[in-house]
Amino acid sequence: MHLSALLDSAVRSGSTKEAVVYREQRWNYRELGDAARRAATVLRDAGLGPGDRLAVMTYNTPAFLFAAFGAWSLGATLVPVNHKLQTDEVARQLKHCGARVALVDAEIGERATAADPGVRWLVSHPDAPTDELPADSFEALLAAARPWTGEERPDSDVAEILYTSGTSGTPKGCVHSHRTAALTAAYSAATMSMRGDERFLICMPIWHAAPLNNMTLGTLFAGGTVVLQREYEPRGMLELIQRERITALFGAPIALIAPLQAVPDHADYDVSSVRAWLYGAGPLDADTVRRLMKAYGTENFQQVYGMSETGPAGASLLPAEHADKAGAIGRGGMPGVDLRVVRPDGSDAGAGESGEIWLRTDTRMLGYLDDEAATAEVFAGDWYRSGDLGRIDDDGYVTLVDRMKDVIITGGENVASQEVEGALRGHPDVLDVAVVGRPHPQWGETVVAFVVPREGAGLDQAGMRAWLEERIARYKVPRELFLRDALPRTPSGKITKHVLRAELA
Repeated sequence: MHLSALLDSAVRSGSTKEAVVYREQRWNYRELGDAARRAATVLRDAGLGPGDRLAVMTYNTPAFLFAAFGAWSLGATLVPVNHKLQTDEVARQLKHCGARVALVDAEIGERATAADPGVRWLVSHPDAPTDELPADSFEALLAAARPWTGEERPDSDVAEILYTSGTSGTPKGCVHSHRTAALTAAYSAATMSMRGDERFLICMPIWHAAPLNNMTLGTLFAGGTVVLQREYEPRGMLELIQRERITALFGAPIALIAPLQAVPDHADYDVSSVRAWLYGAGPLDADTVRRLMKAYGTENFQQVYGMSETGPAGASLLPAEHADKAGAIGRGGMPGVDLRVVRPDGSDAGAGESGEIWLRTDTRMLGYLDDEAATAEVFAGDWYRSGDLGRIDDDGYVTLVDRMKDVIITGGENVASQEVEGALRGHPDVLDVAVVGRPHPQWGETVVAFVVPREGAGLDQAGMRAWLEERIARYKVPRELFLRDALPRTPSGKITKHVLRAELA
């Protein structure tokens, strides 16, 4: 199914039903469809056409959804951009995907527009009163535009380029068609038992693959309501759950833990409407799960596992399985996904053994953008090689052991260690560096740097942070700095990061 057809179908099924909520603003499905068609006209007038790439760098606002469906209606490709990136990082991504037109939130506009003045930038002012909107704002242009009319395009068209950090530190763009994205939505709706009366809170960044394809598109596929929290904040999340009678939400483990730490009166909020507390980007141990269940007064926690390359689709640990199997990612794949744990010789691992997790699903990406070698490396026939190491227990449940790919996941964000290392190597006082993740009960992992300073240098944590914050996003900046005379290496000269991880453990 083409994603614009997905929305059209939802409009026909329930035109007056609430589709999107943002602060005090509300759109039913008919109004969402109308806004999407008007956005298509605005984007066409800005120079976007079939096959072109639209970069969108916003918070969780309606403009993101309007622009996405508008681009898809035109036959263009959506390229979600991390709103936390710095100018140089944005420039690299825009150049790599070849974006012709871009939409940015006014709050971060200068940081983004400086990245590539050759791109046609549209600026969104989602919180400005109607009578105070700049005439050239995305919202003003939307209100003045005539709804676009055009023929539906095939679902084999490219719908999205989702960027993910790789082991080299160079961003890779996962190319997804409308079919793979729509199937991800359908498989997710089945896995999470989404219903037409769903009220799903999108509190994690919508430009991430899971909040976009699994949660937002899954909810719209089921005919439910998407409630947008502009940017995650613990008390704000609890307020929205209570006010909007949220039935489901998704977050990195820290997003569910933070309210218990940062909101002293968290127990005073009514969260009884939530039927599904979904979490991903890292497992929760049994003790933490029990603490969350007690605090929120429910056992309805569900873990989801996947990656941008597969939609993301992968595996899920259901609420009833948490009592005995908390920490596992599930038993086999979620609906529509086949999962194997594979030994180095290509055979299936047995109970008690570890191996690489392989996934086979129709939601898998078409490939990495302009990178045939990297694409060939991760595919084995119909199977996607995740690079994650998993261990099977006697009951067939799979637990993540480690990542073969050298990526640190902190608070749900992927950090390529080599990208951070590259930024640190530019520091005049750094001679050698290695960046690894330290396990953390709330964030999943935190970023740690081991640095060999130049002789006589006075490198410290504050100086390192100041240097890096001008070059990379803040969540990538190491939380800890350890100075060393030398780093452990193999005889061939490669740094043995497992030695450093063992030190931290």
